[in-house]
Amino acid sequence: MYFAAISVARGFLLLTLLLAWIAGNKASALLFSGTEANLNRKARKLTTWAVFLSISCAGVLAGIIWLMAATDSVFWRDRLLIPPVLIVPMLMIWLGALPRLRRIRQATMRKTDSPLDVRLLSRASQPVLVAPYQFVALGSLTGMYWTFTTTIPFDVMNGTIPLVLLLIAGMVLWLTHLNRSSRVSLNGTKPVNRPLIRFLRRLTVLAIVLALGSIPFYGGLTASKLPETISMTEGPMDNGTGTMLAHNHHSGAVTASAKPVKEVSVDSLTGPAEGKADVSFTLTAEKKTVKLASGRTVEAWTYNGQTPGPELRFKKGQLVEVKLINKDIEEGVTLHWHGLDVPNAEDGVAGATQNAVMPGETHTYRFVANQVGTFWYHSHQDSQEAVQKGLFGPLVVEPEDGMPPGTKDITVMTHIWDHLGVAIGDHEGIQRMKIAPGTPVRLRLINTDDWVRQSYALLGASFKVAAIDGTELHEPQQLKNVGLDLITGGRYDVTFVMPDTPVTLNVGLGGKLGIVMSPDGQGDLPKHAANLTVFDPTHYGTPAATPFDASSHFDREFTMVLDNQLGFFNGKLALNYTINGKVFPDTPMFMVREGELVKTTIINRGAVEHPMHLHGHHMLVLSRNGEAVDGSPWWTDTLDAAPGEVYEVAFVADNPGLWMDHCHNLAHAAAGMTMHLMYEGITSLYTVGTATHNHPE
Repeated sequence: MYFAAISVARGFLLLTLLLAWIAGNKASALLFSGTEANLNRKARKLTTWAVFLSISCAGVLAGIIWLMAATDSVFWRDRLLIPPVLIVPMLMIWLGALPRLRRIRQATMRKTDSPLDVRLLSRASQPVLVAPYQFVALGSLTGMYWTFTTTIPFDVMNGTIPLVLLLIAGMVLWLTHLNRSSRVSLNGTKPVNRPLIRFLRRLTVLAIVLALGSIPFYGGLTASKLPETISMTEGPMDNGTGTMLAHNHHSGAVTASAKPVKEVSVDSLTGPAEGKADVSFTLTAEKKTVKLASGRTVEAWTYNGQTPGPELRFKKGQLVEVKLINKDIEEGVTLHWHGLDVPNAEDGVAGATQNAVMPGETHTYRFVANQVGTFWYHSHQDSQEAVQKGLFGPLVVEPEDGMPPGTKDITVMTHIWDHLGVAIGDHEGIQRMKIAPGTPVRLRLINTDDWVRQSYALLGASFKVAAIDGTELHEPQQLKNVGLDLITGGRYDVTFVMPDTPVTLNVGLGGKLGIVMSPDGQGDLPKHAANLTVFDPTHYGTPAATPFDASSHFDREFTMVLDNQLGFFNGKLALNYTINGKVFPDTPMFMVREGELVKTTIINRGAVEHPMHLHGHHMLVLSRNGEAVDGSPWWTDTLDAAPGEVYEVAFVADNPGLWMDHCHNLAHAAAGMTMHLMYEGITSLYTVGTATHNHPE
């Protein structure tokens, strides 16, 4: 609803701009009609153009009214700037221009080929007749600017400056037409139509405007360039509704102004440093030509020469040690455990919790697995490029006593390879598996694609969504004819009991990628998975006790507004993806104290969806679009906010450190859609910037 309403408003606003531009030129040229017949005809057409403009402006207003009726005020309060800059000039057209056009038509009813006398020329050149059409164009242009640049929180200067420029431009136009009209009416000067001269004048004005505009433009480009070095602990702070926290820029620590606390370095927030690991892995990052199951090859960045990397599987409570070796990835690598809430120093974010591991270097991670579920790992150094090229792999934490005996456990990791398309692991087509009837099957769906909502359809058996983002659901119900959509970084665990007939997992809608499970290992994917409703976790499963809920008292509350804004990022003009109106490094740090109960309201005012991923914590979803989650408790680490959606989530601040919170559409994160959750008293000596090796996104 939101996207449709805002699209209607923007579409009609653009249409109004185009129509007003044409009509304004025609109104300005009315003076050069030459004969009474031509003047009569052009006056009649200008009346028709007024009707077209009225319809187009009504479309803009209808879109805004629709937006107001369907959404909360946070989605439309800044759009209220637009109606006045359209309504005022349209009233000038209907109350000023059209009556004068009617009188011109009455005065030229004979429609002769006689030249225009001074009286008619004076009427055709009046500012009140010509300027309003051009004012509509200026108002539409200003509205378009506001549409693509205003954000919440609202920037008063961003709203005021265009309005002032609009008024100045309107005054210049009015005075220009007044001067021309005066020359005609007072001096009897007959105008000479010189299209080339008019074109050159307009070109000169445009050149002057562009020259003046280039000063703030290039200033903005320069100011937006990322610094050579910056600490992740620097930047603007957002204390939410809780106690004010103060920042010590010298030490990089965040401390409470009222009650000093001990500073704690990120480097000290490690897993157990001593003791023999229960499970050990070595992952070597290297470039390699990888052959997929189809025989086609891809130039990849790999862990241990394969992509996806080897599955890391261990049990809850085990001490895990992973040694990372960078053989030849010049850009550097790390290991981030997506969804696994490890100690901060083990999180694997270049420039925040460690330095990037450069060629020839190693880094060892040690942590105790305190969760059970489906996760994945990937490099968080140049993560957009690294993940796209293959530096990722599955991670599974089993219960302490292992998986139930006889379970067929299948990891389904989807990824899009450049020029090759979607694959499950290294399989591009259909995989066939022989599974005996009566076998419990668990499918672990993991979507690694960048900015892709991947669809899955399990056909041939009823099933349950047993877990979301590694957390089991409470009493999930059987589902059939229900499709599953996963956003980037998300995971679903799907369980069913194998029947004596084939079961298929379709990935996408083409019927060319998926898994066929059958008692004899044969079969094909159905062509289409039609009439599937999309799985909605909001009302799935049954309620269960949680440490807190929507009625709890929250120590700190934040608002995270996701949006699009035309602006600058790192020396380029772009349609930025913003958090609270800013891009990194100007995005806010959400400040918390250990032990606090924190609530965040996530609002997506933008045009595309954003899967927001909070490191080191799992969030309990409280509500979606004002509707309470009344099924199973829904815990997530990667929450997809579609355009127009509002989520309320909460978590306990029980894992001290400096944690990234970013859009896992990695192209968005690389373009500045990233921020941090910062605990009081935390320090970090790691830096990012153009002069460092650390580039986490």
